[in-house]
Amino acid sequence: MNPATTPAQAQRVLVLQGGGALGSYQAGAYQALCHFDFEPAWIAGVSIGAINAAIIAGNEREKRVDRLKEFWQTVSPGAPWVPKPITKADRERSLYNETNAALVATFGTPGFFTPRLPPAPLWPKGSPQAQSYYDTAPLRKTLERLVDFDRINDLKCRLSVGAVSVTSGNLKYFDNVEMKRQGKRIGPEHIMASGALPPGFPSIVIDGEHYWDGGIASNTPLDYVLDAETKHDLLIFQIDLFSARGPLPESILEATEREKDIRFSSRTRMSTDKNRQIHNARKAVLDLIEKLPDHLKADPSAVFLREVARESTVTVVHLIYRSKNYESSSKDYDFSHVAMVEHWEAGVRDVHRAVACRDQLERPQSDETMVTYDFSGEEDPPKKEQ
Repeated sequence: MNPATTPAQAQRVLVLQGGGALGSYQAGAYQALCHFDFEPAWIAGVSIGAINAAIIAGNEREKRVDRLKEFWQTVSPGAPWVPKPITKADRERSLYNETNAALVATFGTPGFFTPRLPPAPLWPKGSPQAQSYYDTAPLRKTLERLVDFDRINDLKCRLSVGAVSVTSGNLKYFDNVEMKRQGKRIGPEHIMASGALPPGFPSIVIDGEHYWDGGIASNTPLDYVLDAETKHDLLIFQIDLFSARGPLPESILEATEREKDIRFSSRTRMSTDKNRQIHNARKAVLDLIEKLPDHLKADPSAVFLREVARESTVTVVHLIYRSKNYESSSKDYDFSHVAMVEHWEAGVRDVHRAVACRDQLERPQSDETMVTYDFSGEEDPPKKEQ
């Protein structure tokens, strides 16, 4: 039987979802986690989460927040027009957001992507330039400047980033631990592949295979983490950028935003619920085997079930960015400096509120092998999912 486990003593994992410009929320959350001495042994990310993960894993601890700030300040330039302090129904702020998003869609953003000239439809069919609206060459240079890939490949911190094969449609994780065993290395191309969202960004070729953004198949790496590690207890901070729950839309713009939230968050909720059921089912199998008479415990079937049902204890602290009422479906490509700062500060606030209830992470956990604390409101403490 598994002994009672204290989550705070488990291996620490950071799981980062995709979400474009909303990714500065994750950077702020990581800064706040550093305040509470949360040092991840493993970071898994998809899309913008993969970029944040690479910056964290690819730098010494004391440099990580500064490198994250440098990245987000690079890709989130200032604007000549800054809105007045916002109110609850500030139309000026909504207009500001939409204007900035339109500028990014037209001109790209520094250090990340630039529009193709001539545009993609004017390139010969079959050429790489004909497959996407933007060129992500600037991102490679940014990653090479901000990420120490030697540190990543020396396994100072485990890093896993997800991408999708364009031809097979299969989700693949590039994991520095597994690749080390194969004599391979993680480079900028693996991080770029994880964030190559079509048709905006081009596919990235790795070992002769074309890859797109991992969020196309699954926007959260939680499944990969739980499948890859079953022996050690885990304390996972999962930081998501789209909320499954939200109000009923009242306009076409709100409907578009709500659809995007559901599309990119639904797999997260499904993954968490499925894995919690699997973990608790394995515990039930072990409990049942312990009630068998001794001669049945020695039966080969019981021995086999005991072995496959052996499970580590997993605690997931789930933080989700909550959109402001003046944000729309363009929030994931509004790279304005104002929006970046807001998202960053929201990440800091949410972590402080969540970890304020960290006594829950200090108590032994013995009744369930997987527990999720869903931080679902700005003023509410994390609540245990049932």
